[in-house]
Amino acid sequence: MTTTLDRLFLRNFFRSYLIVLTCLLSLYIVLDLFTNLDDFSQGGFRENLLHIWRYYSTRVSQIFDRMCEAITLMAAVFTVAWMQRNNELLPQLSAGIPTRRVVRPVLIGCGLTLALGPLNQEYVIPGIADALTQPRDDPTKDRPTDVKGAYDSTGVHLEGYAAFRKDKKVVALCVTFPEGGATSLAHATAKEAFYVPPGDGPQAGGWRLYGVTFGGGNTDTFDGPLPPTLERLSQGVYFLRTREVDFDAVTRPANWFLYASTLDLRGLLAKPDQRRQPAVAVVFHMRLTRPLVGGLMVLMGLAIILRDQNKNVLVNAGMCLVLCGVFYAAVLGCKYLGENDVVSPPLAAWLPVLVFGPLAAALFDAIHT
Repeated sequence: MTTTLDRLFLRNFFRSYLIVLTCLLSLYIVLDLFTNLDDFSQGGFRENLLHIWRYYSTRVSQIFDRMCEAITLMAAVFTVAWMQRNNELLPQLSAGIPTRRVVRPVLIGCGLTLALGPLNQEYVIPGIADALTQPRDDPTKDRPTDVKGAYDSTGVHLEGYAAFRKDKKVVALCVTFPEGGATSLAHATAKEAFYVPPGDGPQAGGWRLYGVTFGGGNTDTFDGPLPPTLERLSQGVYFLRTREVDFDAVTRPANWFLYASTLDLRGLLAKPDQRRQPAVAVVFHMRLTRPLVGGLMVLMGLAIILRDQNKNVLVNAGMCLVLCGVFYAAVLGCKYLGENDVVSPPLAAWLPVLVFGPLAAALFDAIHT
């Protein structure tokens, strides 16, 4: 049954949460801005302000994703510490109300705020992944970026010298065609290549190649029948159809899968790519254990601050922050072990739950009532 005190404590928790959230996000943005101020000073005053606003308006989701559990823990600690400071716990405990019942509104608030992390990861970050991977010193997308090699499901391999995000152009694109049917292994080089997104046109969903040469640059005509994915448009101009390798596939960073949704990660695990399979698998399983990990950290933090209510509030809060640091270090350590094949990816994700789960249960059960 919800009481007036429950609503009061829940309201106090959300107030503390908003204060902690605002302070940490503001502190991160201010420190990052002044550290990289030169990257934002490339135009007029108004243009720089717009660039700063666009850049950090998208980075807020990424920053929140990294600190979601820590923000919830600090909000819960401050709420309970404020209750102790104002002697709001003692009268209820004297009336025979268990401590766990008193802090139940805080636990409900923690559950609601911890759910914001996975929701942000699944629905917000994938939609702004392109903005999150864009360098802060290239607001107009005019600067060249590196090109990574990529295999298409058709067997074609693409790599290039440099790419330009604004025009979706790749300079010196090299294409390797697999053997199959009447065609043999062949190489083609295009001076410029523009990606055409899928659409209703006859040449869509692939690359328009200009200045194409075959066999080491000796001829602009393919020797033999063209591969099924290649279409000749005019002299030196071809169209290459690809299923999966678009402009993002050849320009995204190595850790791009961190911005993908869990369903996309599951689909990525089904593809044969031994170079990144362990890292993707660890991230996938950590997505599944994230709510449990956050809940365990909050339970241990509340157990520490409620274990001895006569201890100084600042001492309890400091112990909770130390706990938060140890917990994060353990999670990152398990992630490192999983990515380097020391332990299996599922074990790397579940190991913090297996280690800290019994400890959290014991600490929370030991709270004085």
